[in-house]
Amino acid sequence: MHWKTNMNSNTNPNLPQNNPSEEDDLYQIKDIVRRYVRNWYWVFFSLGVFLVGAFLINRWTPRVYRSSAQFFVKEQDSGLNLFDQSFFGYNSELDMTNQMIIIRSRPIAELALKKLNFEVEYHYEGYVTKAEHYPTAPILAEVDWKHPQLVNGEIQVYWNNKNNFQLSFPDEKYGLTQANSPGITSIDRPVLDQYSYPFGEWVETPFMRFKISLTSGETEGKILVKLRDKQGLINQYAGSLEIAPVEKFSSILQLSINSNLASKGVDYLNALMEAYLENELSQKNQTATNTINFIDDQLSGLSDTLNFIENRLEAFRSANRIYDISSEGSSVFNRIADLDRELAQEKLKREYYRNLQGYLVKEDYNEIIVPSGLGIEDPILNNLIKNLLDLQNQKASLMTTQKDASPAVREVNRKLEDLNNSIRELLVNVDENAAFLIRDLERRLGQIDLEFSRLPAKEQNLLRIQRDYSFSEGIYGFLAQKRAEAAISKASNTPSNKIIEFATTSGVIAPKPTRNYALALSLGMLIPLLFVLGKVYLTDKIKDVKDLEKRLRIPILASVAYKKLYSNLVVFEDKNSGITEAFRSLRANMNFVLPKDKPAVILITSNSSGEGKTFCSMNLASVYALSGKKTLLIGTDLRKPKIFQDFGLQNDKGLSNYLSGHVSDVHSIIYATAHDNLDVLLAGPIPPNPSELIGNGKLEPMIQQLKKEYDIIILDTPPIGLVSETLELFQIADVSFFVVRYAYTLKAAIEHINHVKEHQKLPHAYVIFNSIDEKEMSYSYAYGYSYGYGYYGDEEKKGFLGRLRKRWFG
Repeated sequence: MHWKTNMNSNTNPNLPQNNPSEEDDLYQIKDIVRRYVRNWYWVFFSLGVFLVGAFLINRWTPRVYRSSAQFFVKEQDSGLNLFDQSFFGYNSELDMTNQMIIIRSRPIAELALKKLNFEVEYHYEGYVTKAEHYPTAPILAEVDWKHPQLVNGEIQVYWNNKNNFQLSFPDEKYGLTQANSPGITSIDRPVLDQYSYPFGEWVETPFMRFKISLTSGETEGKILVKLRDKQGLINQYAGSLEIAPVEKFSSILQLSINSNLASKGVDYLNALMEAYLENELSQKNQTATNTINFIDDQLSGLSDTLNFIENRLEAFRSANRIYDISSEGSSVFNRIADLDRELAQEKLKREYYRNLQGYLVKEDYNEIIVPSGLGIEDPILNNLIKNLLDLQNQKASLMTTQKDASPAVREVNRKLEDLNNSIRELLVNVDENAAFLIRDLERRLGQIDLEFSRLPAKEQNLLRIQRDYSFSEGIYGFLAQKRAEAAISKASNTPSNKIIEFATTSGVIAPKPTRNYALALSLGMLIPLLFVLGKVYLTDKIKDVKDLEKRLRIPILASVAYKKLYSNLVVFEDKNSGITEAFRSLRANMNFVLPKDKPAVILITSNSSGEGKTFCSMNLASVYALSGKKTLLIGTDLRKPKIFQDFGLQNDKGLSNYLSGHVSDVHSIIYATAHDNLDVLLAGPIPPNPSELIGNGKLEPMIQQLKKEYDIIILDTPPIGLVSETLELFQIADVSFFVVRYAYTLKAAIEHINHVKEHQKLPHAYVIFNSIDEKEMSYSYAYGYSYGYGYYGDEEKKGFLGRLRKRWFG
């Protein structure tokens, strides 16, 4: 079976063929639309694929819910009443950014997750996906995280009674955590000595320890338990949290998180806000806690001392039977007790200054006590210490998410260093003042001791014991009072920040069915369009007559449609076919080109092999023969002869024999065909030197001799893009045809045809556009490029729609 063509003539080649650019653009658009519509079945297939994909995505993609809460963050008060705030570089916007970073930090996420039981997940296995159950499940798994534990893999738990359950491990790989170790070791699927265990009892193996309790009345069931490692869980929730101000310059933050379970997202946000407030309150209480601990250390020794002195006083009074002292002794005792109390307080202050100096030297700010907690009412020192502790808390918050080298931490360190130096300078002065007061009090006590020595001996001994008791009792009462004040201050502390709105779920945010279907429709129509555009604009082959016309500098005289046939001699096989009529149209158009009533030589070539020049040569010769013109078809392609096959001849003698001198009479190698008026001169045996034979000077005289006997001589020549001998044949021909094949000839070959036309100075050169897709012909040539297509004996092509239309409408 052979494929061949149906040919249609173009507009008159002598007329200009330049079209306005607007018409070209319109044609391009119509061409793209036509190609798109012509491939409607691919469009429907693409739409079906994408719509089915959208349906599956909407049906089986896990739902994603968005949970949101609102949280108020109080802008920090610098507290620098006596200093310029700009000195410390206070920036409220930067502070708000830092607070957002802290809320999103891993330590805060860890505090929040400690409030929840997210380490254990319960999943039901569906047909396609798995669904997690939270917060309730038919079983409860209690995990001992101090024991090595299997994580990041599924453990299948199934039971068929209320007493026992079985375990299996469906995954190939699992992780193994160790107590107090952040790393995870990868292990293969574990193997158990037994697989059945009782409910409510601890199951302990080298790689896990947990207890399964049945919390529902289900007598049988199956569920997947997945244990999550702590660090992975923290990273997941810390990384998925989104924070943004509710409005610009607002200190109310919108906290949002996406999760596959709405209740989990809500619980996490609420726990996160509570954890942040607890952490803030813990930092606030740190100062009061330090004060209480310091006072407790002092009171622990004083309590024993006070009990000892009290017992000693009672024993002395009982032994000496003296219970009252004289009025003179009472006066001396009161003055001594007052001075002792003042001296003790000053010594306590000086001890605090020295401890504070040590903390500052070591830069250990966590144990520092605010002076006011010990009754030191120095406004400058109190403000400096308060600012120092605030900066230390700020640094601790920053260090949860940043490194020492970060700009924010370096700036806080600079401020801490400045405050440290200021406090140490101030401590030098207050310590000197305390030392001066202590020396003055000791001097005054020494003066009173002179009066004390004049009292009776027993009364002096009693006063000494009472003095020690009064001193210890005064210090104890003072410290107890300060401890109570610190405890009250700690109990009355409240967070500066607060929860404005607890978390709620705004609904499903993914998948979005409407958007997915719209996207599927768009992609379903776009993909075929891109395919069409790619075929139009990205191909390097000629596929459009308009594009061909733009590139050519010679007219297109004929267009040939592709069609499968059983013979190359289509004109003789079916004289009433549309193909035959098309060749007749080409013959008619040739009347405008060829000289009337004179023999003519027509040369047909192509740029490369396989473009259909031999087929066009034979059928053009056939229509001339049918019209009564005595026609000779000469095969000048000495390298790849073909004509003999279609005429049923032997290629043992031909043009190569004549040109090489082995045959002297050309008539002896001209064969008459089975068709009237058509003779053929075959190429003959393939010679070793075809170019030299064509150019040896014998061919042109032979043609001139044969023109006296034939009306039309058609030369089937070799491709000009492959061999050179065709160039010598152009001078013999009256008309030259270049065959360009649809979807075969390269666009770059058109430039070669233009080059040959210009350099060979061919006066009558034309193009035959060959083997065009019939669907292209049915559309493109309806715009003025078709003549005679589909006439006479051609049966209408009917697809499914055509056959259906014929059945119903006749």
